[in-house]
Amino acid sequence: MTTLNHHRVGRGEPLVLVHGIGSRWQVWEPIIDTLAREFEVIAVDLPGFGASPAHTPPTTVGTLTEALADFLAEQGIERPHLAGNSMGGLITLNLGARGLARSVTAYSPIGFWDTPGRIWCQRSLGGARSLVGPLRPLIPKVLETAAGRTAFLYLVFAKPWAVDPQVALDTANGAAQAPAFTDALASFDTARLDESRAALTDIPVTIAWGDRDVLLTYSTQSRRARTALPEARHVTLRGSGHTPFYDDPEACAQVLLETARD
Repeated sequence: MTTLNHHRVGRGEPLVLVHGIGSRWQVWEPIIDTLAREFEVIAVDLPGFGASPAHTPPTTVGTLTEALADFLAEQGIERPHLAGNSMGGLITLNLGARGLARSVTAYSPIGFWDTPGRIWCQRSLGGARSLVGPLRPLIPKVLETAAGRTAFLYLVFAKPWAVDPQVALDTANGAAQAPAFTDALASFDTARLDESRAALTDIPVTIAWGDRDVLLTYSTQSRRARTALPEARHVTLRGSGHTPFYDDPEACAQVLLETARD
């Protein structure tokens, strides 16, 4: 049995939202209410993240993909619309490649890097997470300031200074407290788009990338995504970062709705 903590709201065709590494379902909160006007939204915590228990280690992008596929089957959710961010973006694309989705919207998905880009991502995220533990007593005070939020969250948000301090604290703690973080991050070494991806040409697929993404750099990695998935719709989110839902929730929701309605 694959037990995943999840938030379920709305009515209509199922739409499953998948977070990135070190994150949790709440990262989608800025757009959930908009999506729930048309869809039954199921926002999940992957195993070892948020409030979902970790599976027997090691956790990899591959095992997380299998866990989500098992969860959908157990819940009786057949071919939902899928949307994912970062690690969740690759997970949703690979489930779509298996024919398990009605549509896929991936925001800054991993897997379209070269080796230096992957190493930058792994070292940046690992380094940022390692700072939170020793500084934990000070983190709430630091993140109450715009400068502190900018210093700690610039990798994921384009406008970290504008993020609510409680959201910033929850974001930092979510990464620091995720037991699956280290193994999942190490598995980025072998994370790839499924080679058998013909099914992605039969459904609506959108790759959306913030042009201020400094973690998975927009200028290079979005270009590789366009080459790898030429039939997909590719959208630039102007002024948004790696996790764009707080930077521009209206544009993020609109991209997803257009894909799912197609």
